[in-house]
Amino acid sequence: MKIVQGGFNVSTKKRNEMVDITGEVQSIVGKSDISDGQVVVYCPHTTAAITINENADPSVPHDILLTLEELLPANRSGYRHFEGNSDSHCKSTLVGCSEQILLKGGTLQLGTWQGIFFCEFDGPRNRKVVVQVSGQ
Repeated sequence: MKIVQGGFNVSTKKRNEMVDITGEVQSIVGKSDISDGQVVVYCPHTTAAITINENADPSVPHDILLTLEELLPANRSGYRHFEGNSDSHCKSTLVGCSEQILLKGGTLQLGTWQGIFFCEFDGPRNRKVVVQVSGQ
C-alpha cells in the first residue's frame, strides 16, 4: 500500500461559510499516482470542519449554515469561553473535522450531487486542509 499526503490553503471571507473543495482534493488524488483506495480530508482547526453534501444547488449550503446558526447562535447566553466563538467550536464538533472518501480508478466515489466542503465557523480566516491518499 502507498500513502501520499498533501494539502492546500482555504481563504474564507465570512464568519460562517461553506467552500466547495472537491476540485482541490481531486487534484491531489490525481498527482498521487494512486488509483484505488481511500482519501481522508482533514481540517486541523477547532472552529472549522469538513463535510460532504450537495454542491449542485447553492441554496443547500446556505440552508445548512442557517440551521446551524439557529441551533447554535453566536450570541447565546451562558457561553463561558472568553474568545466569543463558543458557537464556532460547537458547530465544528457537530459537523466533524474529517471525511473519508473511497477512491476507484483515480476518481473520488462521490454521489452525483455530492461535493466536499470546508466549513468555516469563525472567519474570515486563512485555513489549511490536509489530504491523505492511500491505496494502490
